[in-house]
Amino acid sequence: MASATFLASPRATGASLPSPKDQGKSRAAVYVAAVPLRAAKGPPQMLMSAVYLLGVWELQHFMVVIKPDPSQSQAIVFDFQPQDPENFHTVLAVLTQRHIPGVILKRMLRRMPKTRCWFIGFSDTDSVHVANKFSEDWSTDLTVGRHDCRHFTNGLVECLTGKQQVLSNLRLTSSS
Repeated sequence: MASATFLASPRATGASLPSPKDQGKSRAAVYVAAVPLRAAKGPPQMLMSAVYLLGVWELQHFMVVIKPDPSQSQAIVFDFQPQDPENFHTVLAVLTQRHIPGVILKRMLRRMPKTRCWFIGFSDTDSVHVANKFSEDWSTDLTVGRHDCRHFTNGLVECLTGKQQVLSNLRLTSSS
Protein backbone atom coordinates (compact mmCIF):
# COMPACT_ATOMS: atom_id res chain seq x y z
CA MET A 1 0.00 0.00 0.00
CA ALA A 2 1.35 3.42 -0.94
CA SER A 3 2.14 5.82 1.85
CA ALA A 4 0.11 8.96 2.32
CA THR A 5 2.89 11.36 1.46
CA PHE A 6 0.52 13.76 -0.22
CA LEU A 7 -0.68 15.36 3.03
CA ALA A 8 0.99 18.31 4.66
CA SER A 9 0.67 16.63 8.04
CA PRO A 10 -0.97 13.47 9.36
CA ARG A 11 -3.74 15.48 10.98
CA ALA A 12 -4.34 17.96 8.20
CA THR A 13 -7.95 19.05 8.27
CA GLY A 14 -7.75 22.12 6.08
CA ALA A 15 -6.79 22.59 2.47
CA SER A 16 -3.06 22.48 1.93
CA LEU A 17 -2.67 25.04 -0.83
CA PRO A 18 0.18 24.52 -3.26
CA SER A 19 2.63 27.30 -3.87
CA PRO A 20 2.32 28.91 -7.32
CA LYS A 21 6.10 28.48 -7.76
CA ASP A 22 5.57 24.70 -7.43
CA GLN A 23 2.77 24.87 -9.92
CA GLY A 24 4.35 25.13 -13.34
CA LYS A 25 2.35 26.38 -16.30
CA SER A 26 0.31 23.29 -17.14
CA ARG A 27 -0.16 21.70 -13.73
CA ALA A 28 -3.50 21.81 -11.96
CA ALA A 29 -3.77 21.13 -8.24
CA VAL A 30 -5.99 18.18 -7.27
CA TYR A 31 -7.75 17.90 -3.91
CA VAL A 32 -10.22 15.55 -2.23
CA ALA A 33 -12.94 17.11 -0.08
CA ALA A 34 -15.47 15.55 2.29
CA VAL A 35 -18.90 16.96 3.12
CA PRO A 36 -21.86 15.61 5.11
CA LEU A 37 -24.13 13.15 3.36
CA ARG A 38 -27.37 14.79 2.25
CA ALA A 39 -30.62 13.66 3.78
CA ALA A 40 -34.23 14.83 4.05
CA LYS A 41 -34.73 18.11 5.90
CA GLY A 42 -35.30 17.95 9.64
CA PRO A 43 -34.01 15.21 11.96
CA PRO A 44 -32.37 13.08 9.22
CA GLN A 45 -30.30 16.05 8.00
CA MET A 46 -29.38 17.06 11.55
CA LEU A 47 -28.24 13.47 12.21
CA MET A 48 -26.04 13.45 9.08
CA SER A 49 -24.50 16.79 10.07
CA ALA A 50 -23.77 15.54 13.59
CA VAL A 51 -22.18 12.34 12.24
CA TYR A 52 -20.02 14.44 9.89
CA LEU A 53 -18.87 16.66 12.75
CA LEU A 54 -17.87 13.56 14.70
CA GLY A 55 -15.73 12.50 11.73
CA VAL A 56 -17.36 9.14 11.02
CA TRP A 57 -15.45 8.28 7.83
CA GLU A 58 -18.04 5.89 6.36
CA LEU A 59 -20.77 8.54 6.50
CA GLN A 60 -19.01 11.29 4.58
CA HIS A 61 -19.48 12.23 0.95
CA PHE A 62 -16.26 12.58 -1.06
CA MET A 63 -15.58 14.61 -4.18
CA VAL A 64 -12.67 15.79 -6.30
CA VAL A 65 -11.72 19.45 -6.44
CA ILE A 66 -9.51 20.70 -9.28
CA LYS A 67 -7.81 24.04 -9.14
CA PRO A 68 -6.61 24.63 -12.71
CA ASP A 69 -4.65 27.73 -11.65
CA PRO A 70 -3.44 27.71 -8.02
CA SER A 71 -2.86 31.46 -8.14
CA GLN A 72 -6.64 31.90 -8.59
CA SER A 73 -9.24 31.19 -5.89
CA GLN A 74 -11.72 29.43 -8.19
CA ALA A 75 -11.92 25.66 -8.38
CA ILE A 76 -14.08 23.01 -10.07
CA VAL A 77 -15.77 20.17 -8.16
CA PHE A 78 -16.58 16.78 -9.69
CA ASP A 79 -19.05 14.80 -7.64
CA PHE A 80 -20.98 11.49 -7.95
CA GLN A 81 -24.12 11.15 -5.85
CA PRO A 82 -27.70 9.83 -5.91
CA GLN A 83 -29.98 11.66 -8.31
CA ASP A 84 -32.37 12.50 -5.47
CA PRO A 85 -30.39 12.10 -2.22
CA GLU A 86 -33.19 13.50 -0.03
CA ASN A 87 -35.85 11.06 -1.25
CA PHE A 88 -37.09 8.41 1.22
CA HIS A 89 -36.89 5.70 -1.47
CA THR A 90 -33.24 6.59 -2.04
CA VAL A 91 -32.54 6.06 1.66
CA LEU A 92 -34.21 2.62 1.52
CA ALA A 93 -32.22 1.66 -1.58
CA VAL A 94 -28.99 2.75 0.11
CA LEU A 95 -29.77 0.73 3.23
CA THR A 96 -30.53 -2.39 1.18
CA GLN A 97 -27.62 -1.82 -1.23
CA ARG A 98 -29.85 -1.71 -4.30
CA HIS A 99 -28.96 0.20 -7.45
CA ILE A 100 -30.25 3.74 -7.59
CA PRO A 101 -29.92 6.38 -10.28
CA GLY A 102 -26.85 8.50 -9.76
CA VAL A 103 -25.69 11.75 -11.25
CA ILE A 104 -22.29 13.32 -11.79
CA LEU A 105 -22.23 16.98 -10.90
CA LYS A 106 -19.68 19.54 -12.01
CA ARG A 107 -19.75 22.93 -10.33
CA MET A 108 -17.59 25.95 -9.79
CA LEU A 109 -16.39 26.99 -6.35
CA ARG A 110 -15.41 30.57 -5.68
CA ARG A 111 -12.92 29.42 -3.06
CA MET A 112 -11.54 26.25 -1.58
CA PRO A 113 -13.19 24.52 1.39
CA LYS A 114 -11.43 25.34 4.65
CA THR A 115 -12.00 21.99 6.38
CA ARG A 116 -11.79 18.35 5.30
CA CYS A 117 -10.08 19.19 2.06
CA TRP A 118 -6.75 17.55 1.30
CA PHE A 119 -4.19 18.41 -1.35
CA ILE A 120 -3.38 15.21 -3.26
CA GLY A 121 -1.00 16.30 -5.98
CA PHE A 122 -0.63 17.92 -9.37
CA SER A 123 -2.00 16.85 -12.72
CA ASP A 124 0.24 17.22 -15.76
CA THR A 125 -2.71 16.75 -18.13
CA ASP A 126 -5.55 19.05 -19.11
CA SER A 127 -7.20 18.10 -15.83
CA VAL A 128 -10.66 19.50 -16.53
CA HIS A 129 -10.80 17.75 -19.91
CA VAL A 130 -9.65 14.47 -18.34
CA ALA A 131 -12.22 14.83 -15.53
CA ASN A 132 -14.99 15.56 -18.05
CA LYS A 133 -14.05 12.47 -20.09
CA PHE A 134 -13.81 10.30 -16.97
CA SER A 135 -17.26 11.56 -15.88
CA GLU A 136 -18.78 10.86 -19.31
CA ASP A 137 -17.54 7.26 -19.19
CA TRP A 138 -18.58 6.65 -15.56
CA SER A 139 -21.66 4.43 -15.06
CA THR A 140 -24.32 6.34 -13.13
CA ASP A 141 -25.88 3.21 -11.59
CA LEU A 142 -25.01 3.93 -7.97
CA THR A 143 -24.74 1.22 -5.33
CA VAL A 144 -23.42 2.36 -1.98
CA GLY A 145 -20.35 0.36 -1.01
CA ARG A 146 -19.82 -1.02 -4.53
CA HIS A 147 -20.01 1.91 -6.96
CA ASP A 148 -20.35 5.22 -5.14
CA CYS A 149 -18.62 8.55 -4.46
CA ARG A 150 -15.57 6.79 -3.01
CA HIS A 151 -14.98 4.74 -6.15
CA PHE A 152 -15.55 7.81 -8.33
CA THR A 153 -13.13 9.89 -6.24
CA ASN A 154 -10.42 7.20 -6.20
CA GLY A 155 -10.76 6.62 -9.96
CA LEU A 156 -10.71 10.27 -10.96
CA VAL A 157 -7.78 11.12 -8.70
CA GLU A 158 -5.83 8.18 -10.12
CA CYS A 159 -6.51 9.42 -13.68
CA LEU A 160 -5.37 12.92 -12.75
CA THR A 161 -2.37 12.25 -10.50
CA GLY A 162 -1.52 8.55 -10.80
CA LYS A 163 -2.03 8.11 -7.04
CA GLN A 164 -4.05 5.01 -6.17
CA GLN A 165 -6.56 4.43 -3.36
CA VAL A 166 -6.21 7.96 -2.01
CA LEU A 167 -9.21 7.62 0.30
CA SER A 168 -7.68 4.60 2.06
CA ASN A 169 -4.45 6.53 2.50
CA LEU A 170 -6.28 9.62 3.76
CA ARG A 171 -8.26 7.54 6.22
CA LEU A 172 -5.12 5.90 7.60
CA THR A 173 -3.34 9.23 7.90
CA SER A 174 -6.33 11.10 9.34
CA SER A 175 -6.87 8.52 12.09
CA SER A 176 -3.25 8.50 13.27
